[in-house]
Amino acid sequence: MRTIVLDRTVLAYDDVGPDHGVPLLLVHGHPFDRSMWAPQVRRFGADRRVLVPDLRGYGASPGAVPEWSAFADDLAALLDGLRVPRVAVAGLSMGGQIALELWARHPHRVAGLLLADTTAAAETAASRAARRAQAAQLLREGMDPYAVDALYLMVGPDAPPAVAGHVLEMMRGADPAGAAAAQRARADRPDRRPDLAGVTVPTVVVVGSEDAYTPVADARTIADGVPGAELVVVDGAAHLPNLERPDAFDAAVARLLERVDAP
Repeated sequence: MRTIVLDRTVLAYDDVGPDHGVPLLLVHGHPFDRSMWAPQVRRFGADRRVLVPDLRGYGASPGAVPEWSAFADDLAALLDGLRVPRVAVAGLSMGGQIALELWARHPHRVAGLLLADTTAAAETAASRAARRAQAAQLLREGMDPYAVDALYLMVGPDAPPAVAGHVLEMMRGADPAGAAAAQRARADRPDRRPDLAGVTVPTVVVVGSEDAYTPVADARTIADGVPGAELVVVDGAAHLPNLERPDAFDAAVARLLERVDAP
């Protein structure tokens, strides 16, 4: 693990692999940390540079975001600090929303997008209220009740015990204050659906067939909106196909990287 001091905060991150091709930036979801990408780091870190940060308020990165745009701006500042001009960005769930925000705010930094188990739509009035209520609950009760309730929505009931255990450990280990701040920030994020037609970089959209949080219809909306996007439905996976079905997920990442690296 390394750390970098940015204008806004301190970010913890891993930086592995040789400097071949376009680097890959992996953006975790809520309420996880960079360890959720362990299978992808093993697979792709052997061939190219892979950057894996803990988002602000998660894992080993302290603090809490003041607003939604801070997540994307933190990532751009990380790339500045590491002198990395462009990356292929893979984000899952909240990480996918942040990947889209990074493209919208700093498009010159994004060479390709993999958007997994996510949505481009803004919150509805009901879901906005639910996120704010969940933030209050996390501060009041801590992470454990949420983690236990959410586990078998994050992964399917037939997920390998080691995978389910890892997911539960990440959720229980999250900082309630950081997770609550992120939920409040997500409540106010913009609707990115009108912007999808302007995405000009190679894009792959991945979703677990059993995802109850962001179902296949949400993924199809993104894939239909981005010119030339590929849609990959991972059979039998719930919200975390990168952990539940890493071979299928990694194949989708590999296809994105082939397109990004092509002359």
